[in-house]
Amino acid sequence: MKKYFYVIDIQYLGYRFHGWQKQPNVKTLHLMVDRTLNFILEGKYFKSLISGRTDAMVSAEHAAFELFLKEPITDTTAFLKLFNYNLPQDIRALSMRTVDKDFNIINHSKVKEYLYLFTYGQKCHPFCAPIMTTILDDLDIDIMKKGAKLFEGEHYLWSYCYKPTENGIYTREILQCELVENDVYSANYFPETSYMLRVKGKGFMRNQIRLMMGTLIDLGKGKLTLQDIEASLVPESRIKMDYIAPASGLILNAVEFK
Repeated sequence: MKKYFYVIDIQYLGYRFHGWQKQPNVKTLHLMVDRTLNFILEGKYFKSLISGRTDAMVSAEHAAFELFLKEPITDTTAFLKLFNYNLPQDIRALSMRTVDKDFNIINHSKVKEYLYLFTYGQKCHPFCAPIMTTILDDLDIDIMKKGAKLFEGEHYLWSYCYKPTENGIYTREILQCELVENDVYSANYFPETSYMLRVKGKGFMRNQIRLMMGTLIDLGKGKLTLQDIEASLVPESRIKMDYIAPASGLILNAVEFK
C-alpha cells in the first residue's frame, strides 16, 4: 500500500513531561502527540518518528517529527490548525511539509543547536524554573567562556557521556560552543542578567550537553581548571565528570536538515 510522508516542526515546554519517548505510566511528549493524532485522524493508520529524543524536562524551540500515513492530507494548513487546536497548550506545531519516501528523519544528515539557559548568585522568581537553571554560588563567567571554547572542534568525549560503554564512538565534532549573555529569552520576572551556553553539532550523546554545562559550572566555581577540561578531551581519557546540570535549563533550539 502506498504511504505518504510529512515532516511537522514543533516546539514544546518539557517541564511537565518525562521526555519524548513513550514510557509506561508517565506522561511523555510522544504520548500526547500520538494521542492527538489518533483523535484528529479518527483512528486511521499513522506512525510518528522524532528527529531525536529529548530527556525529561528538556524543552524545544524547534524540533521535528516525521508522520507516515496511508492516505494523503489534502489541506496541510487545515490539518495543522486542527492539530494545534487539540494539542496541549505546552506543545505547538509550527509548520508541515511533504517529503518523499527516501527521506529518513533519523538518518538524514542534520545539525542540531542547543541552548542552556542559566543565571547565578541570587534566588530567582519561581516562574523561571521551567527554562532557566539558577546557580546560587558565585561563578567566574570569564573563565567559563574560555572553557566553553575548548569544546569546539573534534575531541574525544568519553568524559561527557552518561554511562559510557567500551564500544561507543566518543570522537565527536562540536561545530560551535560559546557561552554568552542571554539575548534570546526575556520576561519581566527574569533576573537582570542571565547567560546561555550555545552548542551546535551533528549529534550528541546522552546527557552530553548537560555534562559539559556541569563541567563549566564547576570551572566557574573554582572546582576545576581549564587544564582539567583540556585533559578530559584527549584520546582515551578516562577522567570522570560528575556534575550533570539540571535538565530544565536545556532547550533544543534548532534542527537543520542538510
